[in-house]
Amino acid sequence: MIAPRLSLAIDDGILSVPETGRIALFRPRAGTDLSALPKDRVQVVQGFRPDHDAFQREGYDTATAAEGAYALAVVFLPRAKAEAHTLIAEAMQVTGGGPVVVDGQKTDGADSILKECRRRGAEVGAVLSKAHGKIFVAEGGDFADWAADRNEIRLAEGFATAPGIFSADAIDRGSAALAAALPREMSGRVADIGAGWGFLAHQVLRSPKVTECHLIEADHAALDCARRNVTDPRARFHWADATSFHPEAPFDIVVMNPPFHASRAADPDIGRAFIQAAARMTKPNGTVWLVANRHLPYEAALSAAFHEVIEAAGEPSFKVFRAAKPRRKPA
Repeated sequence: MIAPRLSLAIDDGILSVPETGRIALFRPRAGTDLSALPKDRVQVVQGFRPDHDAFQREGYDTATAAEGAYALAVVFLPRAKAEAHTLIAEAMQVTGGGPVVVDGQKTDGADSILKECRRRGAEVGAVLSKAHGKIFVAEGGDFADWAADRNEIRLAEGFATAPGIFSADAIDRGSAALAAALPREMSGRVADIGAGWGFLAHQVLRSPKVTECHLIEADHAALDCARRNVTDPRARFHWADATSFHPEAPFDIVVMNPPFHASRAADPDIGRAFIQAAARMTKPNGTVWLVANRHLPYEAALSAAFHEVIEAAGEPSFKVFRAAKPRRKPA
């Protein structure tokens, strides 16, 4: 696990914590033990709302982006290589060339990142391998090409995305299947929960009878992209965990393509939590539209949350459900 590697690196002298100056921690996940570092000098840089809020509750200084200069930075490797590149380049920039600690699992590409740092001329000290991962300290080197990865991505359809967010390189096929299944004449207040960079909301707002479309998204970077992609004045943006979000009033329609990965393994419980949230947010006579990978077992959760459930559309890889009349009381 990450915490033992961080603590062991300090205990073994691989990592020397500066006596003064701020310490930036890029993308630690909730539950990571940071007690080996001086809490009063740590700033957690985390744009995923549930993790951001978890560290805030623990009393850490939290931010969605780095602020100023730091004496030390720690990068907890994300799954997406392009995002890892941008984080390391940013960490090098805000520390004036290091020291930057890189910590991650082998499944997150820790081995290849180590080799790439060395190829860019970074001075890398001892490497600690522990719990199927690695931690090392890098200083110097040329990471200009990785910094360039921070640039906005433009899809052929004109949408703006960013490295590391869901469906950064193309419109997600599941979302496209859901968009094709939605009624042409949608009306009233609509919510897109887990809105990502705004593709579904963009389709929803093609209907002139929609009065508001609320984009609810936990990834701060994805929501920033959504603000660029969805410029309709009827759009409302919420940086929030969809599973705990409470709207001011219930919605007529909810659309969603819920995530189903907490790590690399599929976790249907995330989708089930989205289904429960959608039922809670929807009016008594409201409807929910959901797309899911064909193998995900959401039928029982939908039937438990709604009186009416049908598979409205589908293809070999995806299924689109229409659910109506929530069993739960609306928010």
